[in-house]
Amino acid sequence: MNTIKEIYYIIAIIAMIPIGIIVGITLRKRTAEKLIGSAEFKAQEIVLEAEKNAEGLKKEKLIEAKEEVHQLRNELEKETKERRAELQRMEKRVLQKEETLDKKSENLEKKDETLNRKIKDVEVKQSEVEKLYESQVQELERISGLTVEEAKNHLLSDIEKEVKHDAVVMIKDIESKAKEEGSKKAKEIIAYAIQKCAADYVAESTVSVVALPNDEMKGRIIGREGRNIRALETLTGVDLIIDDTPEAVILSSFDPIRREIARVALEKLIVDGRIHPARIEEMVDKARKEIDQTIKEAGENACFDAGVHNLHPELIKLLGRLRYRTSYGQNVLRHSIEVSYLAGIMAAELGTDVRIAKRAGLLHDIGKAIDHEMEGTHIEIGMNLLKKYRESNEVIHAMSTHHGDYEPQTVEAVLVTAADAISAARPGARRETLETYIKRLEALEGIANSYEGIEKSFAIQAGREIRVMVLPERVTDDELVLLAKDLRKRIENELDYPGQIKVSVIRETRAVDYAK
Repeated sequence: MNTIKEIYYIIAIIAMIPIGIIVGITLRKRTAEKLIGSAEFKAQEIVLEAEKNAEGLKKEKLIEAKEEVHQLRNELEKETKERRAELQRMEKRVLQKEETLDKKSENLEKKDETLNRKIKDVEVKQSEVEKLYESQVQELERISGLTVEEAKNHLLSDIEKEVKHDAVVMIKDIESKAKEEGSKKAKEIIAYAIQKCAADYVAESTVSVVALPNDEMKGRIIGREGRNIRALETLTGVDLIIDDTPEAVILSSFDPIRREIARVALEKLIVDGRIHPARIEEMVDKARKEIDQTIKEAGENACFDAGVHNLHPELIKLLGRLRYRTSYGQNVLRHSIEVSYLAGIMAAELGTDVRIAKRAGLLHDIGKAIDHEMEGTHIEIGMNLLKKYRESNEVIHAMSTHHGDYEPQTVEAVLVTAADAISAARPGARRETLETYIKRLEALEGIANSYEGIEKSFAIQAGREIRVMVLPERVTDDELVLLAKDLRKRIENELDYPGQIKVSVIRETRAVDYAK
């Protein structure tokens, strides 16, 4: 029974399987239909949403495109306006230039017409002047009773007399010079002495400048709160000028020896690198000793070069101090040696005492070594020094007369004075002050400009030549010679000058025209 039931169950189950399959298929079909319907609905919604988004994007892009087109249109209009304004400005400038050219053309035409009228007027006036000149010449000939040729000959004869007079004066001058053999001999001796003496030109600037390795060194030289620079200025008596000059310090002092001591000490400090008050004091002492030794050697070398011996050691030191002294730019020690040479050579030519002349020449400016430390002129100071160190009376007298303070009583004294004048007055020895130089040139041009008929005058060649331009219509060629001679005489009488001055008077007539 159980088996039969199991079989019925199996048959029932087998019968139910197709029914379940059919029911399942039916359910799946319905479910699928529902899903398909839902998917179609969603698809429609997506399509609608996409269409909406596309429509919005399309509108947005259209707006952007319209804005870009509008911006491009504005830029194009702006550029067009600028170009139109530039074209208008260019057109305006062109029109202005055309108007200017038209005005210039009109002015040129007017000037051409005016010039033609003036030319005609000048031609008429020239013919009238010629007629008037002829009538005046005839009237002058009638009044004077002389023809033009006779008047010219009379004038030339007067000029010839004046020239002969100048020639006679010149001949007398030459004769008087020929008679003065002593003066001639003196000139020969001086010329011979000058030729044998080769000397330096004017000394360079006496301002001391110390070069620095870098601008940072300026701060080290000044020191904290300026203690280093104060110590250096106090110990040397020199002013240190530290300004914007790159890598340089300027030393300023009236005393050249102090300035040299400060320069040497500062250079030593820069090389050493240790800059503080104690080190500065040490370096200043070393520099002072070095300068003292240099002064002594300079004095000994000067005595050796000049051939002067047996001087007192203190005089040798004072002589060495002159190495750092200048007079109008001329180094006083070199000047003293030069005076000693010249005086010795001239004394040898004249047969006088060469030793006294050379010794007095070397010591003639010894007072300048300490004239800023003592009262009195350098001559008085020098005389006192030579007396103190027991120089001979002949040497003291010879050195005391070189500026005319005392009357020379010996030949050696005259020779020292002459040698001093030669050394100081030779070209290149000393600087001429700017004021004196300008005044001399202005005086020279003033004399030339005082004459009538002078157009311009120029003092050239440092005052050694005056070049005068005359108006050709007011000064003739014949008058030119007389003007040059008269100008030469006035310069000789009114001015003091070295050497000679060349007088050049120029008369020039120019005719200029243009080929068109």
